[in-house]
Amino acid sequence: MSRNGQLDGRPPLVADFPFPTTPGGPPGVEVTDPAGWSARLARLGVPSADTPVRPSFHLLVTVRAGALRCLVDLTECRVTPGHWLWIRPGQVLRTLDGPGQGSGSGPVSGQGSVSGAGQGSGPADAVLVLFQASFLDPATVAAARLDRRAWRLPLLPAPAARPAVERTLELLEDEYRRLRDLPLEVHVEVVRHLLAVLVLRLSHLPGGDRRPTAGDETFRRFRQAVETGFTRTHRVEDYAARLGYSTRTLTRATLAATGHGAKTFIDERLVLEAKRLLLHSSSTAAAIGDRLGFPSTTVFTRFFRHRTGETPAAFRARARLTAGAAAGEAGGAVDG
Repeated sequence: MSRNGQLDGRPPLVADFPFPTTPGGPPGVEVTDPAGWSARLARLGVPSADTPVRPSFHLLVTVRAGALRCLVDLTECRVTPGHWLWIRPGQVLRTLDGPGQGSGSGPVSGQGSVSGAGQGSGPADAVLVLFQASFLDPATVAAARLDRRAWRLPLLPAPAARPAVERTLELLEDEYRRLRDLPLEVHVEVVRHLLAVLVLRLSHLPGGDRRPTAGDETFRRFRQAVETGFTRTHRVEDYAARLGYSTRTLTRATLAATGHGAKTFIDERLVLEAKRLLLHSSSTAAAIGDRLGFPSTTVFTRFFRHRTGETPAAFRARARLTAGAAAGEAGGAVDG
Protein backbone atom coordinates (compact mmCIF):
# COMPACT_ATOMS: atom_id res chain seq x y z
CA MET A 1 0.00 0.00 0.00
CA SER A 2 1.26 3.43 -0.91
CA ARG A 3 1.84 6.09 1.69
CA ASN A 4 -0.95 8.33 0.35
CA GLY A 5 -3.59 5.73 1.04
CA GLN A 6 -4.01 4.28 -2.43
CA LEU A 7 -4.25 0.55 -2.87
CA ASP A 8 -1.32 -0.97 -4.71
CA GLY A 9 -2.82 -4.34 -5.56
CA ARG A 10 -2.92 -5.93 -2.11
CA PRO A 11 -5.29 -4.45 0.45
CA PRO A 12 -4.01 -4.30 4.00
CA LEU A 13 -4.92 -6.79 6.66
CA VAL A 14 -7.45 -5.60 9.20
CA ALA A 15 -5.76 -4.94 12.54
CA ASP A 16 -7.82 -5.88 15.59
CA PHE A 17 -7.69 -2.96 18.03
CA PRO A 18 -8.31 -3.89 21.69
CA PHE A 19 -9.17 -1.15 24.12
CA PRO A 20 -5.97 0.67 25.14
CA THR A 21 -5.37 1.12 28.83
CA THR A 22 -3.75 4.19 30.34
CA PRO A 23 -2.20 3.59 33.78
CA GLY A 24 -3.83 5.80 36.38
CA GLY A 25 -6.71 6.88 34.14
CA PRO A 26 -10.39 5.95 34.40
CA PRO A 27 -10.76 2.32 33.31
CA GLY A 28 -12.82 1.94 30.15
CA VAL A 29 -12.62 5.46 28.71
CA GLU A 30 -9.99 7.64 27.04
CA VAL A 31 -10.20 11.16 25.63
CA THR A 32 -7.42 11.95 23.22
CA ASP A 33 -6.38 13.83 20.08
CA PRO A 34 -4.88 12.77 16.74
CA ALA A 35 -1.38 12.55 18.23
CA GLY A 36 -2.65 10.27 21.01
CA TRP A 37 -4.49 8.11 18.49
CA SER A 38 -1.30 7.84 16.44
CA ALA A 39 0.67 6.75 19.50
CA ARG A 40 -1.87 4.05 20.32
CA LEU A 41 -1.77 2.70 16.76
CA ALA A 42 2.03 2.70 16.84
CA ARG A 43 2.01 0.66 20.07
CA LEU A 44 -0.39 -1.72 18.38
CA GLY A 45 2.12 -2.25 15.57
CA VAL A 46 -0.11 -0.91 12.80
CA PRO A 47 2.17 -0.61 9.76
CA SER A 48 0.73 2.56 8.19
CA ALA A 49 -1.84 5.31 8.68
CA ASP A 50 -4.29 3.87 6.17
CA THR A 51 -4.25 0.31 7.52
CA PRO A 52 -7.84 -0.69 8.41
CA VAL A 53 -8.43 -1.27 12.12
CA ARG A 54 -11.33 -3.01 13.85
CA PRO A 55 -11.81 -1.43 17.30
CA SER A 56 -13.31 -3.61 20.02
CA PHE A 57 -14.74 -0.47 21.64
CA HIS A 58 -16.89 2.56 20.80
CA LEU A 59 -15.08 5.43 19.11
CA LEU A 60 -16.49 8.95 18.89
CA VAL A 61 -14.67 11.40 16.63
CA THR A 62 -15.49 15.06 16.12
CA VAL A 63 -13.57 17.67 14.14
CA ARG A 64 -13.17 21.30 15.18
CA ALA A 65 -11.06 22.43 12.22
CA GLY A 66 -9.98 20.77 9.00
CA ALA A 67 -11.56 17.57 7.75
CA LEU A 68 -11.25 13.82 8.14
CA ARG A 69 -11.97 11.36 5.34
CA CYS A 70 -12.37 7.69 6.09
CA LEU A 71 -14.12 4.45 5.27
CA VAL A 72 -16.34 2.89 7.93
CA ASP A 73 -16.96 -0.65 6.72
CA LEU A 74 -18.03 0.15 3.15
CA THR A 75 -19.23 3.73 3.68
CA GLU A 76 -17.02 6.67 2.78
CA CYS A 77 -17.37 9.53 5.27
CA ARG A 78 -16.10 13.09 5.36
CA VAL A 79 -16.14 14.55 8.86
CA THR A 80 -16.04 18.34 8.99
CA PRO A 81 -16.44 20.75 11.93
CA GLY A 82 -19.59 20.03 13.91
CA HIS A 83 -19.96 16.48 12.61
CA TRP A 84 -19.56 13.35 14.74
CA LEU A 85 -18.41 9.92 13.65
CA TRP A 86 -19.61 7.08 15.91
CA ILE A 87 -17.89 3.78 15.22
CA ARG A 88 -19.29 0.75 17.00
CA PRO A 89 -17.25 -2.25 18.17
CA GLY A 90 -16.48 -4.58 15.28
CA GLN A 91 -16.80 -1.99 12.53
CA VAL A 92 -13.76 -1.48 10.31
CA LEU A 93 -12.21 2.00 10.14
CA ARG A 94 -9.74 3.10 7.51
CA THR A 95 -8.53 6.69 7.23
CA LEU A 96 -8.15 8.00 3.68
CA ASP A 97 -6.07 11.06 4.57
CA GLY A 98 -2.50 9.85 4.61
CA PRO A 99 0.17 11.03 7.08
CA GLY A 100 2.07 14.23 6.60
CA GLN A 101 -0.48 15.99 4.40
CA GLY A 102 -0.58 19.73 4.62
CA SER A 103 1.92 22.17 6.01
CA GLY A 104 -0.06 23.75 8.81
CA SER A 105 1.47 24.96 12.00
CA GLY A 106 -0.08 22.19 14.09
CA PRO A 107 1.74 19.06 15.22
CA VAL A 108 3.27 16.94 12.53
CA SER A 109 0.96 14.17 11.40
CA GLY A 110 2.57 10.83 12.13
CA GLN A 111 1.82 7.14 11.83
CA GLY A 112 -1.87 6.36 12.14
CA SER A 113 -2.78 10.02 12.27
CA VAL A 114 -6.15 11.63 11.82
CA SER A 115 -5.11 14.28 9.33
CA GLY A 116 -6.88 17.02 7.44
CA ALA A 117 -7.51 16.72 3.74
CA GLY A 118 -5.93 19.31 1.52
CA GLN A 119 -2.65 21.00 0.88
CA GLY A 120 -1.66 23.39 3.60
CA SER A 121 -4.43 22.28 5.92
CA GLY A 122 -2.27 20.32 8.36
CA PRO A 123 -3.67 17.69 10.69
CA ALA A 124 -7.33 17.96 11.59
CA ASP A 125 -8.08 19.47 14.98
CA ALA A 126 -10.07 16.55 16.29
CA VAL A 127 -11.18 14.99 19.57
CA LEU A 128 -11.47 11.23 19.95
CA VAL A 129 -13.41 9.57 22.75
CA LEU A 130 -12.76 5.85 23.19
CA PHE A 131 -14.98 3.93 25.57
CA GLN A 132 -16.26 0.50 26.46
CA ALA A 133 -19.98 0.00 26.98
CA SER A 134 -19.21 -1.61 30.35
CA PHE A 135 -17.89 1.75 31.63
CA LEU A 136 -21.42 3.17 31.50
CA ASP A 137 -24.28 2.13 33.75
CA PRO A 138 -26.84 -0.36 32.36
CA ALA A 139 -29.60 2.27 32.18
CA THR A 140 -27.47 4.46 29.91
CA VAL A 141 -26.47 1.51 27.73
CA ALA A 142 -30.13 0.63 27.25
CA ALA A 143 -31.34 4.20 26.70
CA ALA A 144 -28.58 4.96 24.19
CA ARG A 145 -29.05 1.61 22.44
CA LEU A 146 -25.33 1.07 22.23
CA ASP A 147 -25.81 -2.28 20.52
CA ARG A 148 -27.19 -0.53 17.43
CA ARG A 149 -25.09 1.17 14.81
CA ALA A 150 -25.31 4.90 14.30
CA TRP A 151 -28.38 5.77 12.23
CA ARG A 152 -26.31 8.09 10.04
CA LEU A 153 -22.62 8.52 9.20
CA PRO A 154 -21.50 11.07 10.11
CA LEU A 155 -23.92 12.53 12.64
CA LEU A 156 -24.68 16.24 12.48
CA PRO A 157 -26.50 17.77 15.45
CA ALA A 158 -29.16 20.30 14.50
CA PRO A 159 -28.21 23.94 15.22
CA ALA A 160 -30.35 23.96 18.36
CA ALA A 161 -28.76 20.74 19.70
CA ARG A 162 -25.15 21.47 18.79
CA PRO A 163 -24.21 23.86 21.68
CA ALA A 164 -25.30 21.37 24.36
CA VAL A 165 -23.31 18.56 22.71
CA GLU A 166 -20.21 20.74 22.40
CA ARG A 167 -20.44 21.99 26.01
CA THR A 168 -20.74 18.42 27.24
CA LEU A 169 -17.64 17.42 25.30
CA GLU A 170 -15.70 20.38 26.72
CA LEU A 171 -16.67 19.41 30.25
CA LEU A 172 -15.69 15.79 29.60
CA GLU A 173 -12.30 16.81 28.18
CA ASP A 174 -11.62 19.13 31.10
CA GLU A 175 -12.64 16.63 33.77
CA TYR A 176 -10.75 13.76 32.12
CA ARG A 177 -7.50 15.73 32.46
CA ARG A 178 -8.14 16.80 36.08
CA LEU A 179 -6.96 13.50 37.51
CA ARG A 180 -5.73 14.91 40.81
CA ASP A 181 -8.49 17.41 41.61
CA LEU A 182 -10.73 14.78 43.19
CA PRO A 183 -10.32 11.38 44.82
CA LEU A 184 -9.88 8.83 42.02
CA GLU A 185 -13.20 7.08 42.62
CA VAL A 186 -15.04 10.42 42.51
CA HIS A 187 -13.15 11.49 39.39
CA VAL A 188 -14.14 8.24 37.66
CA GLU A 189 -17.80 8.79 38.53
CA VAL A 190 -17.76 12.37 37.22
CA VAL A 191 -16.22 11.19 33.93
CA ARG A 192 -18.76 8.36 33.75
CA HIS A 193 -21.69 10.75 34.16
CA LEU A 194 -20.35 13.27 31.63
CA LEU A 195 -19.73 10.51 29.07
CA ALA A 196 -23.27 9.25 29.70
CA VAL A 197 -24.67 12.72 28.94
CA LEU A 198 -22.64 12.95 25.71
CA VAL A 199 -23.65 9.47 24.55
CA LEU A 200 -27.32 10.03 25.35
CA ARG A 201 -27.38 13.36 23.54
CA LEU A 202 -25.73 11.91 20.43
CA SER A 203 -27.95 8.84 20.40
CA HIS A 204 -31.13 10.93 20.64
CA LEU A 205 -30.44 13.68 18.14
CA PRO A 206 -33.58 15.01 16.44
CA GLY A 207 -34.46 12.76 13.53
CA GLY A 208 -32.43 9.84 14.81
CA ASP A 209 -34.80 8.27 17.30
CA ARG A 210 -36.23 4.86 16.61
CA ARG A 211 -39.48 3.98 18.33
CA PRO A 212 -39.41 0.80 20.39
CA THR A 213 -41.57 -2.03 19.06
CA ALA A 214 -43.23 -4.92 20.84
CA GLY A 215 -40.49 -7.29 19.67
CA ASP A 216 -37.55 -5.07 20.58
CA GLU A 217 -36.20 -7.28 23.38
CA THR A 218 -36.61 -10.43 21.31
CA PHE A 219 -34.83 -8.82 18.37
CA ARG A 220 -32.09 -7.45 20.63
CA ARG A 221 -31.32 -10.95 21.91
CA PHE A 222 -31.47 -12.37 18.39
CA ARG A 223 -29.13 -9.68 17.05
CA GLN A 224 -26.61 -10.35 19.81
CA ALA A 225 -26.78 -14.09 19.16
CA VAL A 226 -26.21 -13.56 15.45
CA GLU A 227 -23.27 -11.24 16.14
CA THR A 228 -21.51 -13.91 18.18
CA GLY A 229 -22.59 -16.94 16.16
CA PHE A 230 -23.00 -16.03 12.50
CA THR A 231 -19.74 -17.74 11.52
CA ARG A 232 -20.91 -20.99 13.12
CA THR A 233 -24.52 -21.31 11.99
CA HIS A 234 -26.64 -19.62 9.34
CA ARG A 235 -29.93 -21.26 10.36
CA VAL A 236 -32.79 -19.38 12.05
CA GLU A 237 -33.80 -22.64 13.72
CA ASP A 238 -30.51 -22.85 15.59
CA TYR A 239 -30.86 -19.33 17.01
CA ALA A 240 -34.50 -19.97 17.95
CA ALA A 241 -33.53 -23.12 19.85
CA ARG A 242 -30.66 -21.36 21.63
CA LEU A 243 -32.81 -18.39 22.69
CA GLY A 244 -35.96 -20.34 23.54
CA TYR A 245 -38.17 -18.78 20.85
CA SER A 246 -40.01 -20.21 17.88
CA THR A 247 -38.70 -19.36 14.42
CA ARG A 248 -41.96 -17.51 13.80
CA THR A 249 -41.40 -15.31 16.86
CA LEU A 250 -37.86 -14.41 15.71
CA THR A 251 -39.09 -13.67 12.21
CA ARG A 252 -41.89 -11.41 13.51
CA ALA A 253 -39.54 -9.51 15.83
CA THR A 254 -36.91 -9.07 13.11
CA LEU A 255 -39.51 -7.97 10.59
CA ALA A 256 -40.84 -5.34 13.03
CA ALA A 257 -37.33 -4.02 13.79
CA THR A 258 -35.74 -4.12 10.32
CA GLY A 259 -38.44 -4.70 7.74
CA HIS A 260 -36.85 -8.04 6.81
CA GLY A 261 -37.16 -11.58 8.09
CA ALA A 262 -34.75 -13.39 10.40
CA LYS A 263 -33.04 -15.36 7.62
CA THR A 264 -32.44 -12.20 5.62
CA PHE A 265 -30.95 -10.56 8.72
CA ILE A 266 -28.47 -13.46 9.13
CA ASP A 267 -27.61 -13.37 5.43
CA GLU A 268 -27.02 -9.61 5.48
CA ARG A 269 -24.64 -10.00 8.42
CA LEU A 270 -22.72 -12.63 6.46
CA VAL A 271 -22.59 -10.40 3.38
CA LEU A 272 -21.32 -7.45 5.45
CA GLU A 273 -18.49 -9.50 6.93
CA ALA A 274 -17.64 -11.02 3.56
CA LYS A 275 -17.43 -7.55 2.00
CA ARG A 276 -15.29 -6.27 4.88
CA LEU A 277 -12.81 -9.10 4.40
CA LEU A 278 -12.82 -8.86 0.61
CA LEU A 279 -12.13 -5.12 0.70
CA HIS A 280 -9.85 -4.85 3.72
CA SER A 281 -7.83 -8.08 3.61
CA SER A 282 -5.87 -10.17 1.14
CA SER A 283 -7.57 -13.42 2.15
CA THR A 284 -8.77 -15.62 -0.69
CA ALA A 285 -12.45 -16.24 -1.31
CA ALA A 286 -11.90 -19.81 -0.14
CA ALA A 287 -10.40 -18.64 3.16
CA ILE A 288 -13.17 -16.06 3.68
CA GLY A 289 -15.87 -18.62 2.94
CA ASP A 290 -14.30 -21.04 5.40
CA ARG A 291 -14.01 -18.33 8.06
CA LEU A 292 -17.70 -17.52 7.63
CA GLY A 293 -18.77 -21.14 8.02
CA PHE A 294 -19.51 -22.14 4.43
CA PRO A 295 -18.75 -25.78 3.56
CA SER A 296 -16.98 -24.96 0.29
CA THR A 297 -15.85 -22.10 -1.93
CA THR A 298 -18.57 -22.99 -4.42
CA VAL A 299 -21.31 -22.64 -1.82
CA PHE A 300 -19.88 -19.34 -0.57
CA THR A 301 -19.57 -17.93 -4.12
CA ARG A 302 -23.12 -18.98 -4.96
CA PHE A 303 -24.43 -17.39 -1.76
CA PHE A 304 -22.51 -14.14 -2.31
CA ARG A 305 -23.59 -13.83 -5.94
CA HIS A 306 -27.21 -14.51 -5.02
CA ARG A 307 -27.20 -11.82 -2.30
CA THR A 308 -25.14 -9.15 -4.12
CA GLY A 309 -25.44 -9.84 -7.83
CA GLU A 310 -21.68 -10.33 -8.33
CA THR A 311 -18.99 -12.82 -7.46
CA PRO A 312 -16.56 -12.25 -4.57
CA ALA A 313 -13.76 -11.63 -7.09
CA ALA A 314 -15.83 -9.07 -9.01
CA PHE A 315 -16.82 -7.26 -5.83
CA ARG A 316 -13.22 -7.15 -4.62
CA ALA A 317 -11.97 -5.70 -7.90
CA ARG A 318 -14.68 -3.03 -7.96
CA ALA A 319 -14.34 -2.17 -4.26
CA ARG A 320 -10.55 -1.86 -4.50
CA LEU A 321 -10.91 0.48 -7.45
CA THR A 322 -13.46 2.64 -5.62
CA ALA A 323 -11.45 2.74 -2.39
CA GLY A 324 -8.25 3.52 -4.26
CA ALA A 325 -9.93 6.38 -6.12
CA ALA A 326 -11.35 7.77 -2.88
CA ALA A 327 -7.91 7.66 -1.26
CA GLY A 328 -6.38 9.36 -4.27
CA GLU A 329 -8.96 12.13 -4.15
CA ALA A 330 -8.27 12.63 -0.44
CA GLY A 331 -4.56 12.94 -1.14
CA GLY A 332 -5.09 15.64 -3.74
CA ALA A 333 -8.09 17.50 -2.33
CA VAL A 334 -7.91 21.16 -1.41
CA ASP A 335 -10.35 22.56 1.15
CA GLY A 336 -11.88 25.74 -0.20
